[in-house]
Amino acid sequence: MGLRISKRQVVRLLSKGLEALVAEDEAVFRTGLDTARWISVDDTSARHAGKNAFVTQAGDNRFTIFRTTQSKSRRAFLLTLQAGRADHVVNDAALAKMHAMDMAAAQITQLANHPTRSFADEALWRAHLEALGFDKLAITPNPVNVATEAALWGGLCEQNLLRDAVIVSDGAGQFRLGCHAQCWVHAERLVYKLQPTYAADRRAVEIRRGLIWWFYADLKAYQQSPDPKRARMLRARFDRIFTAKTGYIMLDRQLARLHKHKSDLLRVLDRPEIPLHTNGSENDIRTVVTKRKISGGTVSENGKVARDTMLGLLKTCSKLGVSFYQFLGDRFAVAGAPVVPALPDLLRLAKA
Repeated sequence: MGLRISKRQVVRLLSKGLEALVAEDEAVFRTGLDTARWISVDDTSARHAGKNAFVTQAGDNRFTIFRTTQSKSRRAFLLTLQAGRADHVVNDAALAKMHAMDMAAAQITQLANHPTRSFADEALWRAHLEALGFDKLAITPNPVNVATEAALWGGLCEQNLLRDAVIVSDGAGQFRLGCHAQCWVHAERLVYKLQPTYAADRRAVEIRRGLIWWFYADLKAYQQSPDPKRARMLRARFDRIFTAKTGYIMLDRQLARLHKHKSDLLRVLDRPEIPLHTNGSENDIRTVVTKRKISGGTVSENGKVARDTMLGLLKTCSKLGVSFYQFLGDRFAVAGAPVVPALPDLLRLAKA
């Protein structure tokens, strides 16, 4: 084309002037959390500014968002779920979370009785905890960490996001929040990965895997025709599958481990609309993995935001049946481009 230009300059051109698209992506996220009956989540590794980072995906059958953070902790996930905000609120939901996490009663009382119970960002919250002396307490569990997670959860509830939506995940600790359901594919993998030496043990694994997938098929059938009596039968059958002794010690341990997550694995009996797996999230996040293989990580903050925003809008457009090409034409005011309504509006009209 007779034009000499560096790759970095092309990247700069692609990473700037996206403020309107970033705002629309944030609005899609808030609208999705406000209207979702469930969201599935996943994460993958990434590189940003020469350091290890993580990209978290969240969405349902109508929308997808991606957010890059330096940590995959529960605190980072809670910040992600606040969709652009960082509210720390000591309300009833936060206090209940502190009690559930075994925080010392004295510290809970300090936070509950303080006149200031809402903080707009992390800096103000940290200063509040330091003023109360939480950072000087050498006790377990760490009061700063517990209070911060609880206050972030309180901020999420205060904004009325998620509400009673179910979070469907692979079972990673950072995703176990609120009403949680565990992916059956990831759960069964614990049994699939066993490598028994003896024929009897191999046979025990084969039989147990057969029973698990048979049970899984019946859960799928239950989703089509929920019935309380059938739900009670499935719960009893779950106990028989995961508490029976097979004689293969490693298999019995994994079955006992899965039985401890009975409520998460059987969430579908109370909420038949949720998926039994996180295949949707796996498919969405594969886009990030492909991008990583092609161009590595991001360097600047603008580049990171541009990648997360554009990939999220691309996936959301696909789920809503909107041409991403036409979407960009409308948003960049290309002459003759068809009008594409705001994605949050389309999201509210789409069936969750």
